[in-house]
Amino acid sequence: MTDGADPADRSTPPGLVLTTPGGGRFHFDPGALCLELLTTGGPGPYARYEVLHRPADLADWLPLSRLRLPADAVRISPAELAAARTLRDALWRLAAARAHGGPGEPEDYAVLNRAAEHPPLVPRIAPDGTAAAPLPADGAQLASTLARDAIDLLTGPYADRVRECGAHDCQLLFVDTSRPGRRRWCSMERCGNRHKVRALRARRESEEALPAAAVPASVPSAVPASAPASVPADSGRAPADPPSESMA
Repeated sequence: MTDGADPADRSTPPGLVLTTPGGGRFHFDPGALCLELLTTGGPGPYARYEVLHRPADLADWLPLSRLRLPADAVRISPAELAAARTLRDALWRLAAARAHGGPGEPEDYAVLNRAAEHPPLVPRIAPDGTAAAPLPADGAQLASTLARDAIDLLTGPYADRVRECGAHDCQLLFVDTSRPGRRRWCSMERCGNRHKVRALRARRESEEALPAAAVPASVPSAVPASAPASVPADSGRAPADPPSESMA
């Protein structure tokens, strides 16, 4: 589930605020507009997360996305909603394939190309120098903007940095645009933190489970007790004591 920001607030960092099934909230920035659409549902097992049931649902996603557009900036028909869902599902499969080193299916690339053939949303600037809402547009223009963004991603310098979250129970997809290129988690505050907590717990349990026999009861003397003294027996002096354990 996606929560969002005030579309007029351009200071809000890119990304979405997602809500987990348990009610927890965390910030997720997939790094690209087209990948933000994947949080609305998807093909196969991801269909249970579907939130785009009506045209208004896709319109409500606009201010939550990095487009930061008012919900009424785009007119979306039922047919255009269905086309947007088809585009999203194709992009899900292509991005997941890229994340796992696969090429993707030709029919999914064809879906992107068909959507990109339409004119995209036209960017505009407001008198104060900030981005302004586009002129009234339709769902085909929105789909074209999303498809073109996907094509730029999959053919651009970060194409080999499309990744899936490293958590075993999270399939969120993102593009790693960090300089070192070592991003592993969808969000450090969620999956990254859960991993750290599990690793710490496992380490503590491992330490507590060490058997007592694993630690020697005593350290043997460096010199056997039966070792001869370092002075002759007839010198009249008692044999020297072997070194103590604390000196060994």
